[in-house]
Amino acid sequence: MSKVQVRRVYDAPESSDGKRVLVDRLWPRGLSKEKAKLDDWCKQVSPSTELRKWYAHDPDKFEEFAGRYRAELDDPERAEALDGLRTDAAAGTLTLLTAAKRDDISEATVLAELISGESGS
Repeated sequence: MSKVQVRRVYDAPESSDGKRVLVDRLWPRGLSKEKAKLDDWCKQVSPSTELRKWYAHDPDKFEEFAGRYRAELDDPERAEALDGLRTDAAAGTLTLLTAAKRDDISEATVLAELISGESGS
C-alpha cells in the first residue's frame, strides 16, 4: 500500500516525505525554490482558476469543491497528471504539497484520497 500524505509547502521538509510534489497552480508566495525542496511541481493536476477562485478555501464549500474538482480531473491532461502521481505513490512515499493555510480542505487532500483510497476509476 502506497503512503500518500499532505503537507504545507511552507513546513520544513522531513526525511519521511519521500517524493515531494507541489500540486498548486501558482507558486507559493515568499518561498524560494531552494527552500521548497521540491522533486516536482505538478501544475497540470491543480483545479481550474475558476474553481479555485469560487472555492476560496471556504470550509463550507469544501464538499462541493471536492466534487467539482473530481469532475475536472476527468479532463485528459489532468487525468494524465493524476496517473503520474499514482505512479509516484506506487514507487514509495508521496507527499503532496500545498500553500493553502488549511491543507485538510485543499486540493491536495482530494488528490491524496483519490490516489490512496480509490479502487480504480
